[in-house]
Amino acid sequence: MHSPCSGGLSSTPCFNGCFPSSILATSEEFHADDTSAKESRSSGYDFVAATCSTLHPNAQFTNHEALPSLQESYLNFTKAYPLYSTTLKADQIRSQEYYHLNFSNLCFDYTGYGLFSYAQQQQSCPATSMASSSSHPPPLLVPVQPPFFEISYKSVNLHSQVVYGGEESELESSIRERIMAFMNFSEDEYSLVFTANHISAFKLLADSFQFTANGSLLTVYDHKSDSLDEMIKNCNKQGTTNIMSAEFSWPNLRINMKKLRKMILSKRDKKKRGLFVFPVHSRVTGSPYSYMWMSMAQENGWHVLLDACSLAPKEMDTLGLSLFKPDFLVCSFYKVFGDNPSGFGCLFVKKSSISALNDSPSSTSIGIVSLIPALRKPETLSDEEEIESEPQPDPKSSKKIETCGRLEIELRGLDQAEEVGLIGISNRGRYLVNWLIRALMSLRHPNSETGLPLIKIYGSKINSHRGHAIAFNVFDWKGEKIDPFLVQKLADRNNISLGNAILQNVKMNEHEWGEVEGAGQPRKKKTVMKQDCGISILTASLNFLTSFEDVYKLWSFISRFSDADFVEKERWRYVALNQETLEV
Repeated sequence: MHSPCSGGLSSTPCFNGCFPSSILATSEEFHADDTSAKESRSSGYDFVAATCSTLHPNAQFTNHEALPSLQESYLNFTKAYPLYSTTLKADQIRSQEYYHLNFSNLCFDYTGYGLFSYAQQQQSCPATSMASSSSHPPPLLVPVQPPFFEISYKSVNLHSQVVYGGEESELESSIRERIMAFMNFSEDEYSLVFTANHISAFKLLADSFQFTANGSLLTVYDHKSDSLDEMIKNCNKQGTTNIMSAEFSWPNLRINMKKLRKMILSKRDKKKRGLFVFPVHSRVTGSPYSYMWMSMAQENGWHVLLDACSLAPKEMDTLGLSLFKPDFLVCSFYKVFGDNPSGFGCLFVKKSSISALNDSPSSTSIGIVSLIPALRKPETLSDEEEIESEPQPDPKSSKKIETCGRLEIELRGLDQAEEVGLIGISNRGRYLVNWLIRALMSLRHPNSETGLPLIKIYGSKINSHRGHAIAFNVFDWKGEKIDPFLVQKLADRNNISLGNAILQNVKMNEHEWGEVEGAGQPRKKKTVMKQDCGISILTASLNFLTSFEDVYKLWSFISRFSDADFVEKERWRYVALNQETLEV
């Protein structure tokens, strides 16, 4: 039997072991036989060996009660990753500013950048201002209104917004400047447009980008994306029929390099190539992609949209993104991690690429927004407060930006990411995500001669340069997949929030297709590769505030599926609590 740690080895080096850089993945993707690739492959074993040592060699667990304790696991974890101690600033920030994470669900279900801290939100309104002073605050405090800012839709097209801008409040100007600095963009080189959300940013660009009659849309996604679906829908409306997607192999979900290179280097006129949509790594599987794909596309006449929503905070500071400047970039910001995922999207437009946008005065783009202060409503004031309160100053004439109360705005969430830093965030993420993969791969069903695995992980496995997300499914003792929806609901009952997704654009042969759903599924007679042939999966995304205790609790929960009675017991518990009955 193979060790759980065999496979998925990284062959890409990193800078002094500090943070991953997808630019260096080119030594494997583009020059597989190069000497540097072989040398980097040998250095990658050090990280894999360290990851394997976090549990006993070849450890396999068939009983959730046999798992090592949290304390023992953490001790082994820190021995294997001594540099983890340099990231403990994140734990301190979490305990002081995000204490709700100890009472609410463990958040593994969304990614992005948080603007404000939970403590800051609680201080923003009188109804909750006492919470931050307590060492054990109530878990379900809710502010009386949305904190800090609200969004207002604008009637303007993207080209006009980028070229001429518009009147904005001091709050919006302050947030714009802070985000530009946080994302490491120069205002001389890029313009920032606020959008309602991530999907709106994709739709806006699809509406405004000047596709030629023979232009193309080429995407690199191993999963179904609502944002991408909306972009494709809008492209179809414009008559852009040449829509292509990269193809991925099963089960490692690596890019089919030969086919993607062929699509990028198509014989079409370079001026008519179109738009290349590219993420640095998969938001769902964590699989890393080389920046060289972006460079190759730019050199061959494509405009490049970089989807940066899956990047961890501060990863825009990496060498690769400082060298390869995309024409457009999309990311999103939410208000408070683990409590309020609402917020806005950001569409960055390179000023030298503005000519690629439609400047028709008759076209109006839906989705561009303004950020306006969320002032306290008069009815939320007590009689005493009404007597003592002073007239609210005009935000434009005040040095302070007013939100809820007389509170000066402070993007403390971004400040905290700066405080932990690129190296700390990258180290913390790669240690935790790789430990979790190692731990999940150690789970087996009992009474199985072949040691039937409880979990199947899709895409990149133990790899020091992978993203901080895992795609997986849980299988029963017969080898058949347990409905991801059911697993997600049971996780929620155990205060764990998991995400879900659908893998697509995956090519597999007859035998591989039979393993997708489990042993009892019919086998296909030929190779399958259809966009509508999706594979439903579970996802777990880690944030820089994720702790070791969080990932240990997730491992402990998943291990309970080794008990054949667990699902049935939980099903009846739902019935007893008058919740929705789930068919098993």
